[in-house]
Amino acid sequence: MKKIILAFALMTGFTAHAHEYGAAGLLGGNNKEDLPPLTLSAGMPLADEGWTLKSGTYYEFEIEADGSQELALEGAAFFRAIWIDEIVIEGLEIRPLGLDSVEFDEAGTMEIGFVAIKPGRYTLSVPGSTGDMQRLDITIE
Repeated sequence: MKKIILAFALMTGFTAHAHEYGAAGLLGGNNKEDLPPLTLSAGMPLADEGWTLKSGTYYEFEIEADGSQELALEGAAFFRAIWIDEIVIEGLEIRPLGLDSVEFDEAGTMEIGFVAIKPGRYTLSVPGSTGDMQRLDITIE
């Protein structure tokens, strides 16, 4: 029965909770890492330091906006180098096929779970900003 449920999950894209049904490896939760949260706040650094990720590893991170200003985070190249499992906003789960950017009009928290896929160097940044504080450098190895 576990194999049938896992096969259905893989065919339909319902893989976020596949570990509950006995999946092994990547979907089994043994290959998951939590990343430090990113902060969207006027005049504050986005992150303390860049990320170095391993291809094939599942990661989760939160984006926390304090509502001090309407702020977005863009990184089309990064979002195309990963497979996004889910985005969670106030308990609502979204499973997108792709992503270009996210925007916060008010205070809130968003959690993103993904698998790093394509090795390279990428950035997430606040659109229109020029300072290093408003940018996160990411390397996928």
